[in-house]
Amino acid sequence: MKAYFDLNQQTYDWCVRVFDRAKNLLGVRIVMHHDARQLADGDIFLFNHFARAETFIPQYCIYKETGALCRSIAAAELFAGNDRFGNLLRDVGAVPNNHPALLSLLAIDILKGRKIIIFPEGGMVKDRQVIDDEGEYSIFSRSAGNRRKHHSGAARLAIGLQIFKQAVLNKFSHGKHRELEHWAEALDLPSAAVLVERARRPVTVVPANITFYPLRVEDNFLSRGADLLVGKLSPRAVEELIIEGNLFFKATDMDIRCGAPIRPADHWQWWERLSAGYIARGTPSLEAVFEHEYLLDNPVRKLAAKSLNTSIDSLRDRSMREIYRVVTVNMSHLAAWAIIVLLERGTREFSMARLAQVIYLAIKRLQPHSAVHLHRSLINPSTYRALLDGHSDNLREFLTAAASANLILIEGDSIRALDKLSLDHSFDRIRLENPIEVYANESEPVAEVVQAVRGAIAEIDSVDLIDHARHAFDDELRALDWDRRLYTKAKHQEINAQETATANPAPFLLLPGTPRRLGVLLVHGFLAAPGEMRPLGDKLVAAHYPVLGVRLKGHGTSPWDLRERSWRDWKQSIKKSYAILRAYCAEVVIVGFSTGGALTLSIAADSPADLAGIVAIAPPFKFRNRNMRYVPLVHGANQLVGWVSNHEGVVPFRPTDTEHPTINYRNMPIRGLYELTRMVAELKKSLKSVTCPVLVIQGTEDHVVDPHSAQMVYDKLGSADKTLQWVESKRHGIVFEDVGNTHALILEFLAKLDSRLVKRDEGMR
Repeated sequence: MKAYFDLNQQTYDWCVRVFDRAKNLLGVRIVMHHDARQLADGDIFLFNHFARAETFIPQYCIYKETGALCRSIAAAELFAGNDRFGNLLRDVGAVPNNHPALLSLLAIDILKGRKIIIFPEGGMVKDRQVIDDEGEYSIFSRSAGNRRKHHSGAARLAIGLQIFKQAVLNKFSHGKHRELEHWAEALDLPSAAVLVERARRPVTVVPANITFYPLRVEDNFLSRGADLLVGKLSPRAVEELIIEGNLFFKATDMDIRCGAPIRPADHWQWWERLSAGYIARGTPSLEAVFEHEYLLDNPVRKLAAKSLNTSIDSLRDRSMREIYRVVTVNMSHLAAWAIIVLLERGTREFSMARLAQVIYLAIKRLQPHSAVHLHRSLINPSTYRALLDGHSDNLREFLTAAASANLILIEGDSIRALDKLSLDHSFDRIRLENPIEVYANESEPVAEVVQAVRGAIAEIDSVDLIDHARHAFDDELRALDWDRRLYTKAKHQEINAQETATANPAPFLLLPGTPRRLGVLLVHGFLAAPGEMRPLGDKLVAAHYPVLGVRLKGHGTSPWDLRERSWRDWKQSIKKSYAILRAYCAEVVIVGFSTGGALTLSIAADSPADLAGIVAIAPPFKFRNRNMRYVPLVHGANQLVGWVSNHEGVVPFRPTDTEHPTINYRNMPIRGLYELTRMVAELKKSLKSVTCPVLVIQGTEDHVVDPHSAQMVYDKLGSADKTLQWVESKRHGIVFEDVGNTHALILEFLAKLDSRLVKRDEGMR
């Protein structure tokens, strides 16, 4: 029987290759989240069960990551009546759940280095309700027609195998090598030494969660096609075709997240250790550990086994809690709870903008919780901040699904909860009829989620401009982390490894104890980072100016990141930071260096509210390097190569010598240079629209920017209050190094503008 259910490596590899190709045709995006040793050290992996097609994917992912074969348990009826299909299941590691020696077979697999995949719910939990009305963990069993705990087979397997491992080590310590050789032969292991080595590794259970996002309820080609070919389907079949067809054939994230590993022996009380030790000392074989007859054939062993039943229940419950705690929390979870909590508070109608703000505030409350696992869309600010401007595709999709299920009514910006939201639905219809309840059930085990939503609703009317600014600046810091991680793949490593920048690339917000009413926004140059402006920022905050140092998109991360950005992305970075700083001051002065200076001029041409003036230092209208004229040509060649091949272009990057290697990129993307030339071309058209006070500062012998640029900029400015200051220098980076008292010139200009602001305010009293 043991050989009959052995795996077939050739068939296993063939199935993996087939799925390698097939998954490219699927809409589902599979991501497995795990720490370095979880997959390698884990023996028994436990997963929740929401969709039929998910049951083979964990095996695939573990095999791809570790090369370890996996054994899984399948319904016995799948092996009956179709020898070809049954043989295939056996070849890829499935074993029927009614196998007479099931636990022994699985234990042997673990000793051979294989992984065991178990879905302890024993069936799909379509409603995702895992916490009952009394607050206890339980699931609905269709076969039993009531709620129950998880099956305890996985816990029984783990504890039984741990006892057998203890028995092996006992025999080894007493020199019973012949008996160990006999056991090794019976278990089909190479030697007693291998058996002892495997016994030294504690049995490790890894609870894991599979989260699908989003859940769609609209019809699809599978359900329509089946209806045409087969005729009228049962409601249950229709529901599964709709839900699972959408999960796997439309753009869906499938996050498989491993929880904290559990080693049963680490959690045993002294009496459990005593009981395990007693059984281990007398066990004649691995099979005996799992046989009721052996465990109950004498009073002492029976008492020990009864004690360990408590351990089994405890391990089952611990695993159950961890499975549901590591759900990947997404925006639909928060939206569902927001609607439910608003209903609890008697609010049946609310605006879409208010709902979006509640969700955003809940996200900000959750982000500091390392124990809460957020979906990538709640980590990437460029995605979740769309909530605040009314353009969140994720929220819109959730609301559309809820409206199509007749749970809510959307009229313009108004949302009204309908009565159906409070009705009960059958187990096999709830995913279609009430996805809001499914999302809420799925995230309920993560208490922080519900707390965050309740807190957000409680605070929403008291959130002020400073609160919004604080959240927005935190988003800028998180955007840096996100962008950094995005460009760490293998294709990026060669360029990244050549980089020399070590300075902190994060934006900075400096707030003095007694601030002036004038704030200063600092904008760094091309290839640089906010640290380029930090020495100036420190002087400004010492002079009581609120200061924010912006990070232009694509900078401070990887040259690959900069390669993907346009000059309008850089300008948008300044606009976001400008909005943050305005919360801390009455008016703003923007100080920009080099490319930052040109961007500052571009911003000023748009005449933003409360702009007191600008300082443009070494703005690049003309460049010393005459090869700049060829940048559009090289960029075009790179684009052409990219269009017709998989290569990145003729010259995607060019090494550059920088005055500040601890701050600047060493490799310059040609696309970035091209964007710089585009920005300068646009700026030339708009300088006449700059009407605020302007200070232009330029080094006399700048080796990067042609000093004539400063005069050209000055002449084209539309402002009546403009000054051009020359600094004797052969250097380009005159701000970072404070060449020629550049900082003093800036402070003098700021003092003049601040004095005007103070006088104006006094005149208004």
